[in-house]
Amino acid sequence: MAVEVVYRSSRDLERLFMDKAEADRHDKMLELAELLAEVLQKAVPSLTEQQVEEAGIYMAKNRDVFAKAFKSQPDALSELLSAPVEVAEPVEVATPVEEPVAEPIAPAKPAKVAKAAK
Repeated sequence: MAVEVVYRSSRDLERLFMDKAEADRHDKMLELAELLAEVLQKAVPSLTEQQVEEAGIYMAKNRDVFAKAFKSQPDALSELLSAPVEVAEPVEVATPVEEPVAEPIAPAKPAKVAKAAK
């Protein structure tokens, strides 16, 4: 029986990753998207919750392009205009549970491989 290590983002519990760094990047992207959505909702209160969530995710996924545009390179946004339209898939962000947890469960260690007999 093979053991496979998978990683899960703390903000998107449905998605599994084979690489810890990839799970961390996804988690950070969702954190940025959540903050962007809050700012957008405050700036434009008429937007629906779904609209600000989708806009926040889109901006977070394309943060490098937006960063270039904000650094006096507005032409960088043309990259997004010429790209095919990507429909943002809704992501359910896990909300922290306020209830106390008895004891945290330690992550399982991968099984050691037995050495071959000489």
